[in-house]
Amino acid sequence: MEFAHRSVLLHECIDALAIKPDGIYLDGTLGGAGHSLEICRSLTTGRLIGVDRDLVALEAAKKRLYSHAKKVTLVHDNFENVGAILTALGLDRIDGMLFDLGVSSPQLDDAERGFSYMADAPLDMRMDREQSLTAYEIVNNWPREELKSILYEYGEERYAPQIAAAIERVRTDRPIETTLELVDIIRSAMPPSALREKQHPAKRSFQAIRIAVNGEFEHLENGLKAAFSVLRPGGRLSVITYHSLEDRIVKNVMKTGNPEGKMKQDFFGRIETPFTLINNKVITPDDEELANNPRSRSAKLRIAEKKDD
Repeated sequence: MEFAHRSVLLHECIDALAIKPDGIYLDGTLGGAGHSLEICRSLTTGRLIGVDRDLVALEAAKKRLYSHAKKVTLVHDNFENVGAILTALGLDRIDGMLFDLGVSSPQLDDAERGFSYMADAPLDMRMDREQSLTAYEIVNNWPREELKSILYEYGEERYAPQIAAAIERVRTDRPIETTLELVDIIRSAMPPSALREKQHPAKRSFQAIRIAVNGEFEHLENGLKAAFSVLRPGGRLSVITYHSLEDRIVKNVMKTGNPEGKMKQDFFGRIETPFTLINNKVITPDDEELANNPRSRSAKLRIAEKKDD
């Protein structure tokens, strides 16, 4: 299917990067290349490096950025490997970096990818379809306690014990093959009051399994650390998150330099932080964007600038 993605907080992100026409910028979650296209339009002799785990996204981006091809280098990789990516390109420092986290609209809308709880498809959920771990493996083979743990920790699902137990009961008799099979099992494990809630009953569980399949939190933590090491002093980092858990990681790293949010002090008792926050208050979509793109409703943009080395 066509990989067409409506970029969230587009102009806010571009403004946040404070783009220099001759600068070097990295879009670590290239997707449909909407943000990257705007970056390219602001460059003259500068360069954009676009990184994505999804080969479908990279092919779509190649077409969308065709008129700026001389400024662009596309890389099939994970943004956590930004240090190695830049080394391979003969670069050591860059002027700005953007991460637009989570699953993209084309990935959700392509039923065969298995991200959606609204359409029947094989249990997949891989952003990088060359990796071996799939949702099928997690649902059918991971121990019940581990399932319960990811549902609770990654999905904040209060019925995690009941859902994990229901999955184990079914998979003892037969493999759970498809997304809608899994949705039915999740529904069966939840009380009637939960099924009457506005939010789809499988939303939190699907989020949790997707995060586990793609190692999203680990990659995010590594990517944020890597961003600090490769940004020039004064370089900007813009990150868009879509749920509270990943937003907490971003906020903590930007404020304290570590995912746990623990303040570090130097020998003299001064607080050591790697970044200066550009927006103390998180940026969210305005009413017009929400009306045009309802999927942006949970988006939060945080911006930070690297301090001197």
